Amino acid sequence: VLASILSLIIYWIIRDRYRVKNLNGKHVFITGCDTGLGNSLAKWLDKRGFCVIAACATEKGRQELQCCSSLSLKTVNLNLADSNSIARAVVFVTEQTAGKGLFGLVSNAKGTAPVGPTDWLRIEDFHSVLDVSLLGLIEITLKLLPLLKKAEGRVVNLINAKGLMAFVGGGYSLSKWGMEAFSDTLRIEMQHFGVKVSIVEHGFFKAEEVNSDIIEKYLFKLWNRLTPEIRDSYGEKYL
Repeated sequence: VLASILSLIIYWIIRDRYRVKNLNGKHVFITGCDTGLGNSLAKWLDKRGFCVIAACATEKGRQELQCCSSLSLKTVNLNLADSNSIARAVVFVTEQTAGKGLFGLVSNAKGTAPVGPTDWLRIEDFHSVLDVSLLGLIEITLKLLPLLKKAEGRVVNLINAKGLMAFVGGGYSLSKWGMEAFSDTLRIEMQHFGVKVSIVEHGFFKAEEVNSDIIEKYLFKLWNRLTPEIRDSYGEKYL
C-alpha cells in the first residue's frame, strides 16, 4: 500500500511538471473551427484562459463561435485553398500576438473528400482535398514558423487515423499520410529552436465529413460523369 501511494505521488509530481502554467497571454491559433473538433477545442481552451485565435471557413461558423465564447477569443476567416486568405490570416495572428510570438498552432483541416475508385477520379478531385488538407496546412505552418520560434511554441496536427489506411481512392489518405511525413520532418528540424511538433491521431467523430449520404452523393456524381467505356468496364453491379 505504501509503495502504491508513493508511486502515485511520484506520478503526480512528474505529470504536473508538464502542465502549462501562466496561461494568460499565451496565444493559440486553431484552424477548422466552424464545427466539430476544432470548434470544441477553441471553446475549451478559451474557458481555460488561453488567448484563442480561431480560423473559420464560413462567416456563419465564425459568428456562431464568437457568440458563445469570451471576448478574448478572436476569429478570422480562412480559406486554406487560397494563398491570399492565408496571408491575411497570418497578418491577423501577427497583430494579435503583438510581438509575443505564437504559443501554439493547431491544424485541423476539413477539405472536401470525393472518394471512389481511382479510375473514376480526375486530377481536380485530388486538388480539392490536397489543396486544403495538405498544401494549405503546410503553407500556413511555414508562414507562422517565425512566430512559433519566437515563443518556443508548439505545432499540433490533428490527423484522422482512418486516413493512414489507404482503403479508398482519392486525396483523403494522401493528405493524411502527407501531413504525417511533414510533421515528422518538421519535428526534427524545429528541435533546434525549442519548438515542439506533435501529431494527434484521432478517430471518427459524428460530423458531416463522415456522413454516409454525402459519400453516396459523391459516388453517384462520379459514376454519372464517367465515359461510357469506363462505366461499361465496371458495370451496374459494381456500383
